[in-house]
Amino acid sequence: MDYSTYQTLAISRRGPGDTVLDIQMRALNGKLPTAGHDGHRELAQIWRDVAEDESVRCAVLRGEGLGFSGGGDLGLVADMAADFEVRTRVWKEARDLVYNLVNCDKPIVSALHGPAVGAGLVAGLLADISIAASSAKIVDGHTRLGVAAGDHAAMVWPLLCGMAKAKYYLLLCEAVSGQEAERIGLVSLAVPDDQLLPKAYEIADKLALGSQSAIRWTKYALNNWLRQAGPAFDTSLALEFVGFGGPDVKEGIASLRERRAPRF
Repeated sequence: MDYSTYQTLAISRRGPGDTVLDIQMRALNGKLPTAGHDGHRELAQIWRDVAEDESVRCAVLRGEGLGFSGGGDLGLVADMAADFEVRTRVWKEARDLVYNLVNCDKPIVSALHGPAVGAGLVAGLLADISIAASSAKIVDGHTRLGVAAGDHAAMVWPLLCGMAKAKYYLLLCEAVSGQEAERIGLVSLAVPDDQLLPKAYEIADKLALGSQSAIRWTKYALNNWLRQAGPAFDTSLALEFVGFGGPDVKEGIASLRERRAPRF
């Protein structure tokens, strides 16, 4: 598998027999990884390549710079709001991102540090084992932008932390620390910041050394819980992208650019 075509993801091999694929979302702005046109497409595509690469036994997803992910690039969001063709293309990518992750047979470990928002957060929370630094700041972000929480939240948040907590954090756009995320079950494990990557690699190595058929078939069976939530996800995603054609997202974009509270 040739991973050199990826521009927004830095991909290398490590672990037992180089069977662990290390995927780092690049901070092209020097601060946080953000999903622009290319980044959004590549984050959806990579899981198909991981699934097809027989030399890979496990993948680790992490972010570069100050955090795990900074959400959608505002230029991309503005293009989606203004252009129907862009909106429909990104809708398909957002759908593929979720289902490609769910259907990837290889186990995926995510290592979340700093802010974790947007498309990167989709992959981070849909990973089979999610590890957060204690100081990580997990925010869904959609209602703050003026659109429905559609990326992944309706599918996985109620399963992970229960409906009451899911509604609280998704409707209010409240941030969840890594430590609190572990307490409510939103992530698998929270660790001190300096132990994040060593722990992620330790777990990935164990998965790479384990029985591949047993691990992959267990993942496949468990992910039927997510597949059953497919209609809820499809509805939420459709409503999110309806929102990108509405008036509230324009105010959401303006308020983020001007660093002020939105006035919906």
